[in-house]
Amino acid sequence: YAYDSDLEMLYYGSGNPAPWNETMRPGDNKWTMTIWGRDVNTGEAKFGYQKTPHDEWDYAGVNYMGLSEQVVDGKKTKLLTHPDRNGLVYTLNRENGTLVNAFKIDDTVNWVKKVDLKTGLPIRDPEYSTHMDHQATGICPSAMGYHNQGIESYDPNKQLFFMGTNHICMD
Repeated sequence: YAYDSDLEMLYYGSGNPAPWNETMRPGDNKWTMTIWGRDVNTGEAKFGYQKTPHDEWDYAGVNYMGLSEQVVDGKKTKLLTHPDRNGLVYTLNRENGTLVNAFKIDDTVNWVKKVDLKTGLPIRDPEYSTHMDHQATGICPSAMGYHNQGIESYDPNKQLFFMGTNHICMD
C-alpha cells in the first residue's frame, strides 16, 4: 500500500484470477491484476487500472506502489510507479489513474510485446500463452516475476527508483 496525504488517497494492487487454468475463466477477469486508487474518507474507488487482463501466468501484481513527483509534459505531476511481477514497470498519474508510461524491466520479458500507451492494454505474444493444447516454453518472467514483493526505494534528488529483480523463466 501507499498513501498520499495531500490527495487523501490509498493505492494498492489486486491479485490474479483463479483458477490458474485460464481456459476455465474466459474474459478479462475484471478487476483482478489492477492498481487501485481509493479515497480514504469515502472508500470510493477513484480509478482502477488493469495491468494484465486475463492473467495466464499467476503474476499477482500486489507489490510496491512508489509515489513521486516528476515533470510530465512540462508540468510537475504526482505519479505512482509500480514494478510488476509481469515484467513491466507502470507509471500512472496518481490523481486520476491515467497511464503515463509502461516499459519492460528487462528485454527478455516475452509474454508481451509492449503496452499500447493509448489503450493501456498489453499487446501479447501468442507463442507464450498458456492455453490448453499449447506447450508454451521459455515464458519470461516466471510466476515468481522479474520483480516480486521486495523492498524498493526512490531517490527524489536523482529521480530514480531502486529495486531488486529476478531473472527466471518458466515452461
